[in-house]
Amino acid sequence: MKYAVIYDSATGNTKMLADEIKNTLGEEKCVFFGSPEENRQSTAEEAEILFLGFWTDKGECSEKVRKYIETLCGRNVFLFGTAGFGGSEQYFSQILSRVCAHLPEGNTVAGTYMCQGKMPQSVRKRYEAMQEKAPQDEKIKMMIENFDKALPHPDQEDLRCLRETVTPLGI
Repeated sequence: MKYAVIYDSATGNTKMLADEIKNTLGEEKCVFFGSPEENRQSTAEEAEILFLGFWTDKGECSEKVRKYIETLCGRNVFLFGTAGFGGSEQYFSQILSRVCAHLPEGNTVAGTYMCQGKMPQSVRKRYEAMQEKAPQDEKIKMMIENFDKALPHPDQEDLRCLRETVTPLGI
């Protein structure tokens, strides 16, 4: 089965997942690997399944991926993404539901995968500035703790879980 991996990665986290999918499934059947913009005139139409990756922006997929999703018709799509905030399955499910809502009727979601991803240091600096203004704010403390918890992600366990999720697709 031919496949394509189309992704948008702001910090490298989603690219890491995209690379892992390609390494797991092998290059032989990969007809396209790159960004939605690069895919405009690509061979991805030959793919029997699209692996579509995104980074999370305000609880939603990136605008590039959203615009691309909305153009799909009659495709099998596997959605994968990373989110800096939160590591709970409930949060990831909410993000995936919002992303799936952009997929027009007639497309099929073949699977999904989400994991936490590290954020740029500029985010921590912004949180620290917020904490200076409100040192007792528990929400800000939690945001800093989450930032620190996200630093090693995606980690080897995240990649192992991704491999286990894509391998049964029979590619």
